[in-house]
Amino acid sequence: MIHHTMGCVEVRECHVGEKVDISQSALDGILPLNGLRHPKENDTTGWYIWGGEQLSEDEDYFKPLHTAHLELKCTLALKFLSLPPGWRFLTDGTYEDVWFDANLFVTI
Repeated sequence: MIHHTMGCVEVRECHVGEKVDISQSALDGILPLNGLRHPKENDTTGWYIWGGEQLSEDEDYFKPLHTAHLELKCTLALKFLSLPPGWRFLTDGTYEDVWFDANLFVTI
């Protein structure tokens, strides 16, 4: 269970063979670190992780990365990967915010 201001959240594991989509800014350690989780699709976890204040709309902004590599490349994200689809996080390493966003289930 992960505790946040609204209570507890049931966790959903990410497996080593699965991938996240991550920006170069997150890999470069730019803060704050942001993440949002869509429902899983194929071999992805549904996670999109980026660093900084702005989320880019560039088509090549996110690159796939196996979750096993996050331990070396973006350790700050690890503790949030067990949040289920529909959840978001924001952290600078000291401050943390975790919230549910029902809009992550809306398809366009």
